[in-house]
Amino acid sequence: MRRYMRALLLCTVFAVFSGLYVYSKVFRADVSVGGNGARRAFIPQRGTGTRRGSADRAGPPKPHWYHRYIMRQSGQMEGVGSRPEPTMHLAVVACGERLEETLTMIKSAVLFSIKRLHLHVFAEDQLHASFVDALESWPGSFRSRFNYTVYSISFPRENAGEWKKLFKPCASQRLFLPLILKDIDSIVYVDSDILFLQPVDGFWDFLSRFNPSQLAAMSPEHEEPRIAWYSRFARHPFYGRTGINSGVMLMNMTRMRSAFFKNDMTPVGLRWEELLMPLLQKYKLNITWGDQDLLNIIFHHNPEFLLEFPCKWNYRPDHCIYGSNCAPAEEDGIYILHGNRGVYHDYKQPAFRAVYDAIKKYRFGSDPVTSLLDPLKEELLKTTHTYCGKSHTLFTNRLALSLANIDRKAPPGR
Repeated sequence: MRRYMRALLLCTVFAVFSGLYVYSKVFRADVSVGGNGARRAFIPQRGTGTRRGSADRAGPPKPHWYHRYIMRQSGQMEGVGSRPEPTMHLAVVACGERLEETLTMIKSAVLFSIKRLHLHVFAEDQLHASFVDALESWPGSFRSRFNYTVYSISFPRENAGEWKKLFKPCASQRLFLPLILKDIDSIVYVDSDILFLQPVDGFWDFLSRFNPSQLAAMSPEHEEPRIAWYSRFARHPFYGRTGINSGVMLMNMTRMRSAFFKNDMTPVGLRWEELLMPLLQKYKLNITWGDQDLLNIIFHHNPEFLLEFPCKWNYRPDHCIYGSNCAPAEEDGIYILHGNRGVYHDYKQPAFRAVYDAIKKYRFGSDPVTSLLDPLKEELLKTTHTYCGKSHTLFTNRLALSLANIDRKAPPGR
């Protein structure tokens, strides 16, 4: 009996010390990652050349056709008991020679926005280091306004080649955001050739206007059906009278993941992940604009899921190339500029290029009026020989109001 009592006492002492050891390890691990944002963040060491290796050692629970690559926080520490600041999510895809254009878009978003941004940058692997280096070089007062994650371009393995070459390289990545960003409720997607002339916050507020059925928002492709591309040339179903443009898109991805979409392939509704590939197989010989055409087909059959927003939130050369045809912009100015067809990089639409160059050249922290607005107005006056240039005040009306708020909301310190 005495022998059993000694054994029981020995086991008890061993269990107590084991528990203390495990607790100390957990406590130390907790302290070691605290104070620098999300614990799941992978922060690459510059110059080590082991970005992916570090992530792999963390051991993803299950391999998949997509993976997160680099997550970077602003490094600010929230006070104990403080409520997290509301975050807006903004996604963009960059392939090929789109690095500088994408950084200029991000610059415009960060420059004017009020609430914190989380940027989701999908880019070819060779661009990752350049994105990280550029974003980390921005002054602290602006860098503190956003976090970002850089992802590799990824498509379902069995059809990756077909998706990647659809329309433009990587453009169809946007279709898979609800399947990749499963922990994100809602997101703004923009093409890399977008410039915000107004805070992202105003566009984000469209989420509050969704009725219980709506799960996405886009603008019409054109204002006038008689000259619209879809109404004249499309060989597939499209939304509304003129189709929709997907260069600026707001998505409630929670709703998108759970909805059943009516279609012309099956008598029953399909979920988003079930719909995409059959749709491509059916219409791939009839579509011209790739994933935008697929979105038009989807919302043609499900118009109750879509909220339309005015053209001032997605203003393109089509709105002025033959004379002004965007009435909301004439009243309030341009809120979001969309330089599609490469107009930022040629001289076919110099008014668009002037805005792009002004934002690209602007130095963070310099006076926004004398360094950005005034030079831009001078350049725009040189474009009045074009129809878009004749409407040059539309390019600066809203921008002037946005620039006036920069100093008021800039956080102290650099």
